Amino acid sequence: MRSRTAAATAAAASAALALTTLASSPAQADNPNNSKKMTRAVTVDNVHDHLEAFQEIADANDGNRGAGTSGYEASAQYVEKTLRDAGYTTERQYFDFIYEETHAASLDEISPEARSVEHVPMSYSQPTPAGGVTAELVAPSNPLGCTADAYAGVDVAGKIAVVSRGECAFGDKAAAADAAGAAAVIVYNNAPGALNGTLGGVNPDSAPATGVTQEEGQTILDKMSAGPVTMKLVIDKTLEERETFNVLAETDTGRDDNVVMLGAHLDGVHDGAGINDNGSGSAGILETAVQLGKVNKLNNKVRFAWWGAEELGLIGSDHYVADLQANDPAALDDIATYLNFDMIGSPNHIIGVYDADESTYEAPVEVPAGSAATEKVFTDYFDKGNQAWVDTEFSGRSDYSAFIAAGVPASGLFTGADGVKTPEEVEKFGGEAGVIYDPNYHTPADDITNINMDALDIMSDAIAHATITLAQSTKDINGKSSRGKSGKPAPTVLPEGVDAA
Repeated sequence: MRSRTAAATAAAASAALALTTLASSPAQADNPNNSKKMTRAVTVDNVHDHLEAFQEIADANDGNRGAGTSGYEASAQYVEKTLRDAGYTTERQYFDFIYEETHAASLDEISPEARSVEHVPMSYSQPTPAGGVTAELVAPSNPLGCTADAYAGVDVAGKIAVVSRGECAFGDKAAAADAAGAAAVIVYNNAPGALNGTLGGVNPDSAPATGVTQEEGQTILDKMSAGPVTMKLVIDKTLEERETFNVLAETDTGRDDNVVMLGAHLDGVHDGAGINDNGSGSAGILETAVQLGKVNKLNNKVRFAWWGAEELGLIGSDHYVADLQANDPAALDDIATYLNFDMIGSPNHIIGVYDADESTYEAPVEVPAGSAATEKVFTDYFDKGNQAWVDTEFSGRSDYSAFIAAGVPASGLFTGADGVKTPEEVEKFGGEAGVIYDPNYHTPADDITNINMDALDIMSDAIAHATITLAQSTKDINGKSSRGKSGKPAPTVLPEGVDAA
C-alpha cells in the first residue's frame, strides 16, 4: 500500500517536472552498433543536459532529490519520459524504507565549561524530545554499556550515559541505556578518528544516541572524574517509513538468458542537489540507453537500473537482488555481468576502475568469477586510447554490493569521493594533491557547477564502449557470445512486484 506521503510527493514532482527541459538532440548515429559509433553518439553535452535537468528538479523541490521526496519523484519522471521517448518501456519496483532526515543536531557542554562538542548522531537514532536533553553525564560500571546490567548500582535515570565503543553493536548500547533509564547516550570511539555509527535499524526502545571521538571521550571522562558534568544533546529529525522505488528498463532485443546490466543510484543525499553523487552516473547510463535504443540488433539484452535509497544504505539494489533470489533465481543467474557507475564527474577527479582482479587492492569481499574480465573491458579501452587510469578498491561500497554477494560478476567506474588525491595521481590526471576528489561530496555544494566536464566525457565514453561491447558479446566473461535461438525480441525479465510507470 502506498504511504500517505506518496500522493502528495508525486503531485509536487509532476508540477516541478514541468519546469524542466527534456534533453534532446539530433541523432548522432542511425545505428551505433560498435564502440566507435556508440562513443561518438554518447556526447558529453547530452549527458550534461540531463544533469541540468536534475539541477532544475532539485531547485524546484527544496534543493534536493533524496529518496522519498518530490525531488526524487520528479527525477524518476524525467528518466522515464526520456526512456519512453527513446522507445523503452519503463518499470517501477516499489519498496518501503526508513526515511531519515536530521534537521538540527548539537552537543553542548553546559558546565563546568560552556563549549560546543563535535559529534555525529547515530543513523536510526531516535530523536530527542523537543528542546533536547539537558542532563548530567553518567558512566556505567562496565564502560562498554552493552546491557542494562552494566548500569547496576549507578543512578542513570534521566541522565546522559557515556559509553565506549566495542564488544557489542551500537544498537545494543542505545537499547541498554534506554532500559537502564538514561535519557540519551554518547558513544566515544575506541580508536582515533570520528565515529560515524549506525544503530542498524529503528528501535523505539532505545535512547537517542550520538558518537564522539576517542579524544573527546577521554576529555569528557576526565571532567567527570573531577566533578559533575552537564551537557545538552539535540537531535531533531524525521524518522518514518516511506515508500520509494527503482526505475528499470531494458532493450527489446538480445538474449534474455545473458543479460548485461547497468546501474546507477538516482537519489542524492537530503542535503543538496546530488549532481555528481549521483546525477552523473544516472545521466551517463541514461544517455547510453537513449543511444543504444537506436541499434538495430543486439546479441544480448541490456537492462538499465536507476536505484532508489542508495544513500540510505544501498536499499534499492539490495531489494532488487533479494527479490530475484526469493522469486526468480533463474533470472538472477541470467545476468552475465553488472556494471556500476557512482560519481563520474568529480572536480578533483581520478579515472578509477573497480579493482576486480585485485591487482592493487585485496578485496574485502569475495570476487565473483568474471569480474576481472569485466574490469578488463574498461581497462583495455583506456589503454587503447592512451588514457591513464588507476584501480579503485573493489569494496562493495556502492550498488554492486548485492550483486557480487549473489555471485554476479561486476565492475564499474569511479572518479572519487572523499579520498585524498595523491601526488602520483596528480601526475596522471592533474588536479590538486592533498585535496579530496570531490570537496563538495555530500554537501549542498554538489550542484551543476561541481562537475568536471573532462572526467564526465571520459567516463561517458567508457560507459558507451563497455555497453555496446558486452551487448554484442560476453564471451570473455562467461563464454557466451551468440544470439538466442529465436530472432524475435525476448520477453522482459523483471522481478515480481513491479508496476508499469
